[in-house]
Amino acid sequence: MAVFLFIVLVSAGVLLATSGAQDDFGKLSDDYKKGVELTVQEINSHPGAQSHFLFFKSLEKSDIDGGFGVNYIYHHFHAKPTRCPKGTSNPNPTKCAFRNDRPLIDCGICYKMYKGEIQTEPKRYVHCIQKTKLTQGMVAARKDHCRNMSYSNGSPSLLASERKQ
Repeated sequence: MAVFLFIVLVSAGVLLATSGAQDDFGKLSDDYKKGVELTVQEINSHPGAQSHFLFFKSLEKSDIDGGFGVNYIYHHFHAKPTRCPKGTSNPNPTKCAFRNDRPLIDCGICYKMYKGEIQTEPKRYVHCIQKTKLTQGMVAARKDHCRNMSYSNGSPSLLASERKQ
C-alpha cells in the first residue's frame, strides 16, 4: 500500500511540474513564445539530443520598444529534456514528463521583431549550453553580444528627417 501511495504521489508531482512549466510558457507574450519555439526546435534538431526538449522556465527577459512596430528581445531561459524520444511531435505533457536525471539547457537569445515577426536582419543570436557547462564568462559574453548587437533600422528616424520646402 505504501509503495502504491508513493507511486501516485510521484506521478502527481511529475504531472504538476510538467503542467506548471507549460503554464509558464502559456504566460509568455507571443514575441517571447516565437523565440522560444525556434530555439527549442533547434535544440531538438541537434544531432546530440536524444530526448525531446521543452521550455522549462524563464530566468530573465528584456523587451525594448524601438518604435514603428519594432521590438528588440532578450530572453534567458531553461529548456529541459522529457521522457519522450527525439522527434516527438505534439508532445503530451502526461506522456512526456520532464526528466530529472539530465541537465537543463541554459539558453540566451536575442532578436529583432517587426510587427510580430522575427526579422532575419540582424541575424538572431542563440546561445544554448548544458547548464552544468555554463560559465560566468559565457553569460557575460552572451549579454555583451546582445547588448552590442547592431540593431539598425537602416535609415534615420522619421523625427530626424528634415522637411523640404
